[in-house]
Amino acid sequence: MNKCCSSVHLKVVEMLNKVSDLPPFFFRLILAYGFYEPAMNKWKDIKAVGDWFAGLGYPMPHFQAYMAASTEITGVVLLLLGLCTRLISIPLMVIMVVAVTTVHLKNGFPCGKNGFEIPFYYFFMLYSLLISGPGRISLDALICKRCKNKE
Repeated sequence: MNKCCSSVHLKVVEMLNKVSDLPPFFFRLILAYGFYEPAMNKWKDIKAVGDWFAGLGYPMPHFQAYMAASTEITGVVLLLLGLCTRLISIPLMVIMVVAVTTVHLKNGFPCGKNGFEIPFYYFFMLYSLLISGPGRISLDALICKRCKNKE
């Protein structure tokens, strides 16, 4: 019985290994989609965002508004392409921490109450990409492969 179970287990693991690049690919797509609208909304009225940031007590609020909007839209493009994935994950994680601590935390966890649920999930998806990388379905992997072939 043990031999049968271990055989089945090995086959399942083998099948799952074949699709192991799908989770980081889907994380990247979900995150890009999630950052797109907030980035575009910031750019639509960047002055209002700076004024809002000033009301939250951010230092240099208008500069911070430009930085947040620029980081988010750059993140959308880079995550979609799977380019510089680990690098862009860091500032996007910082944005999530700032969003949670200044806006969402006081509302509790549920996203329906503007809580920190979604930024919390985004943070850990970004953390996963930072640690594990973008997977083989990415420009990062393609560039890495070409660099290795030149050596």
